[in-house]
Amino acid sequence: MNGFFINIFRCRIKSWVISKDKPGNINSILNIFNRLSKYTTTAKSSSSITPVGNSLDSESVGLCNQVFDIISHSKNWDKNPSLLKLVPSITPLHVCNVLNNLNLDARTALGFFNWIESKKHRYKHDVKSYSCLLVLLIRAGLFSDAKSVRDLMIKSCGSAEEMLFVSDEVRRMKKYSEKKRFTLSLRCYNHLLMGLAKFNLIDEMEAVFIDMLIDKISPNNYTFNTMINVYCKVGKVMEARLYLSKMLRAGVTPETFTYTSLILGYCRNKDLGNARMMFKQIPEKGGRRSEAVYDTLIHGLGKYGHIDEAFELFRQMPDDGCHPTVHTYTILIDALCRLGRRSEAFNLFREMGEKGCHPNHHTYTTLIDCLCKEKKLEDAHKLFNEMSEKGLVIGVPTYNALIDGYCKEGKMDNAFTLWSLMESNGCNPETRTCNELINGLCKEKQVHKAMALFSKMRERCMSPSSITYNSLIQGQCRAGYFDNAFRLLMLMSEDDSEPDQWTYSMLIDTLFKEGKVEKGYAFFRSVKDKGTKANEAIFTALIDGHCKAGKIDIASSLLEEMITENCLPNSHTYNALINGLCKEKQIHKAAMLVEEMIEKGLEPTIFTHTNLIDELLKNGHSDEEALIIFERMLSSGIQPDVCTYTVFIHTYCIQGKLRKAEDMMVKMINKGVLPDVVTYNVLINGYGNLGSIDGAFVVLKRMFSARCRPSVATYSALLKHFINDTRVKERSNKDGGLVLAAASSSSMDISNVWKILDTETTLRFLKKMVEHGCTPNIDTYDSLIAGFCQGGRLEEAKNLAFYMNEIGLLPNEDIYTSLVGCCCKLGMYTEASTLLDNMVSCGHLPPLESYKVVVCGLYDEGNVEEAEEVFSRLLRGDYHKDEVAWTILVDGLHKKGHADRCSKLLDIMEEKGRQPNNQTYSMLVEGLPDGVII
Repeated sequence: MNGFFINIFRCRIKSWVISKDKPGNINSILNIFNRLSKYTTTAKSSSSITPVGNSLDSESVGLCNQVFDIISHSKNWDKNPSLLKLVPSITPLHVCNVLNNLNLDARTALGFFNWIESKKHRYKHDVKSYSCLLVLLIRAGLFSDAKSVRDLMIKSCGSAEEMLFVSDEVRRMKKYSEKKRFTLSLRCYNHLLMGLAKFNLIDEMEAVFIDMLIDKISPNNYTFNTMINVYCKVGKVMEARLYLSKMLRAGVTPETFTYTSLILGYCRNKDLGNARMMFKQIPEKGGRRSEAVYDTLIHGLGKYGHIDEAFELFRQMPDDGCHPTVHTYTILIDALCRLGRRSEAFNLFREMGEKGCHPNHHTYTTLIDCLCKEKKLEDAHKLFNEMSEKGLVIGVPTYNALIDGYCKEGKMDNAFTLWSLMESNGCNPETRTCNELINGLCKEKQVHKAMALFSKMRERCMSPSSITYNSLIQGQCRAGYFDNAFRLLMLMSEDDSEPDQWTYSMLIDTLFKEGKVEKGYAFFRSVKDKGTKANEAIFTALIDGHCKAGKIDIASSLLEEMITENCLPNSHTYNALINGLCKEKQIHKAAMLVEEMIEKGLEPTIFTHTNLIDELLKNGHSDEEALIIFERMLSSGIQPDVCTYTVFIHTYCIQGKLRKAEDMMVKMINKGVLPDVVTYNVLINGYGNLGSIDGAFVVLKRMFSARCRPSVATYSALLKHFINDTRVKERSNKDGGLVLAAASSSSMDISNVWKILDTETTLRFLKKMVEHGCTPNIDTYDSLIAGFCQGGRLEEAKNLAFYMNEIGLLPNEDIYTSLVGCCCKLGMYTEASTLLDNMVSCGHLPPLESYKVVVCGLYDEGNVEEAEEVFSRLLRGDYHKDEVAWTILVDGLHKKGHADRCSKLLDIMEEKGRQPNNQTYSMLVEGLPDGVII
């Protein structure tokens, strides 16, 4: 691969010779080319030493040699000061490579192996270290010690890959040990089978079972139960029953565990009839119905909606001498939560406490997860604190549930506080934890922070999944960094993470949203040419893109192509086409498509009905017609969402029917649907347009009370009406008469608010907010400063920032970002640079886009030294190194005509240890001016 990239650079250099471009640009290419060649050579030389496991750098090889010399030549090596100093640096990979030296004394090796684990906190040997030690012990004939180490190695496996490695090693060592003195006992075979069963490695278990028979070791009850249980866990009951037959033929009597496994298998297959029958037959077969039997069937019944029957079994337990355990209660609580019966779940939670059955961490996690899904985060956190107070060990699943809840609600500060707590309590985050945080950051358009977390994942050797990449790609798309989204697609291959259909659907959707219809369609064709089958998500993205571009005929033909390829359209597909038809005023065709949906067995969704309602109201149809569709929604069991209600409220506000709008607002709240910022904005504008500025402020107060954060648009609308109201009153006082406020409510367009608003009027507006019970908070100042900055009003924005500082409110990250952007818009790059420094000193991570504009602006001014200093300072942050290069170098300097500056900034990156990968080097050359590109 590295040779491929070098060839690209050679081609670029050759093209320069032909084009006779500027010397500055060819020097830039040559510098990058030489750097990549050096990087490639270094990479090759570092892999020339290949000890056991991963390759070691020269420093690590030196450490291994030091350890080996000390323990092999010193009698009291465990007291050696030099070895004690090395302990913090020793990893399982170092131990593995020390033990790989066959000249090491076996007993010394065993002593060192046990010593390092006891000496280093939280140290854990890996399976390859065990394997190297076993080789030494077997060669030395220390079979008793070897068997103990072998058992520990089996128990140490933490993944399917490790378990497969161990299984191969154990069987290989048995085969080649001298005089068959390292044979596997029945106990060892059973341990091996149990380890493999933990990861559902059924094929390997079959091979081990056959080895047992070849070795003439008779399987016992434990062996057969392990085989039966693993097949039942994956729902393969027929195979499990074959082992039951073997068990009976071998004269081994099935136990309660055997029948419990079979009930589990039937439940996994949704075959509740046979599960019930097996449950009834247990006493007839001489078995006993234990708590585990009851729990297994109760879980199956609860999972598939038979909750009442599950409770009947629960009440029947005492008849068989069984008592509900914490596991029984947790199963039922989980089933109730999944059915949305939260109050019943909490009643059962209280009941178990009253009956002396104490909830465990699984019980709490189930309830916390339920509360988070219902957006009751405060209640969820109270339960979390209760767990801690009771001394329960809080594990990764509990943290994940609460972190996910905060991320879904955009409360990223709370989520990261939990992350810090998790780490300080010695609970290591998983890939899933990072994925939840990355997804949350991307939804909040903080993709630079998501990419920084992505870097931390890599540093901690956590493998990013396709979910990680899909979240980042979607995040880059949401933030408008479309090129970065496609660059991430290229990075996926480095992590052996293949793009899936969802990845492609997001990128296709992005191309269409950017207006690149032809490129989007071409990308779709290239994906199909690679052999990737287009799924409903890809086709829906295509259809939606063409609809948004007004190409309804092509969208309709794509629907036909989709059906021809046996890819069934879903509700989202039809909704995209219905939305397109509605926008083209083809209501009749849209209605016909709804009928087609129903004929194909697809239920129209909230979105389908809301689209039709919206278009009917926009096109002057009576609200009675729209209400007919609304009532049809309700009668078909579809509950309208906030968008549906807002469409009606918006129409009533435009018509000046505030009473009807308020009635609809009451109706939605009574149905448990909470208004969002758009709903409130519509209502504020409605009151303002009627000249009721007090009514508009009352709505703002309701927003505050509902904890719905007002946006810049909210304050823009309010300020527009506030200014108009002030003007009307001033004119009225001047003329000595009354002027209707409503008559002048539209005298100023909303887009002019931030152009004419001054500091004095802003302070009066803030005072008016207080009078209406809306105490301005950090979000208020954030929105107001953002408005001023959008209008290029830097002085007013700074005055407001100074004022908020005076009253004890510190600017947040968004306020700093707005101020930096405004400075750059006005060409004040040095002041913007100072603001970035202030931002960092306050613990914020500025967006890379801000740095890009500042660095490019300083270069435009000829202020090279300061530009390089700003770039150096940004490298102290946690940014993803490739994203730094993409944003600053490729999208910044290259596109602004400063390609000759890239080499110097690359030098700075390397000095700071932030070297981009070779694909990014390639992008840098691809991004050079047209004269240099082939």
